[in-house]
Amino acid sequence: MKDIPTHIQKQFGYCFEDLQIGMSTYCGKTISEADINMFVALSGDTCPIHLNEDFAKHTRFKTRIAHGYISASLFSTLVGTRLPGPGALYVNQQMKFRSPVFLGDTVNARAVVQKLIPEKNFVELETVAEVNGKVVIEGFATLWVPSRES
Repeated sequence: MKDIPTHIQKQFGYCFEDLQIGMSTYCGKTISEADINMFVALSGDTCPIHLNEDFAKHTRFKTRIAHGYISASLFSTLVGTRLPGPGALYVNQQMKFRSPVFLGDTVNARAVVQKLIPEKNFVELETVAEVNGKVVIEGFATLWVPSRES
């Protein structure tokens, strides 16, 4: 990205050379009925634990829960818009779903640079989502990040 004005470079996110271990970012979202409905329309996942309170009250959670991938999508928000940002491409995402997220919960997601692999322009991020300080998803993401010369 040589000779590109700084305000334009920012639209492309960080270059691999700009990343440092320990860099982090976060975002939050309160999960709504509209989020559930939009996810159903996008994914086709109509599992009744997400949509039917009568069904859900007979499950171990006793009420409806949000689709896990709604919360997990916040990781994509972080890496695609903030760190590394536009230009980065997913190579891998590993996740463990630790606890359910309920309608009305606010999910706070963060990503922290853990490892840089210069020979491949890969960055490894720790990814964690929490509700009220309780981990609901934890994992790691690997991304390819463009260099200034790309």
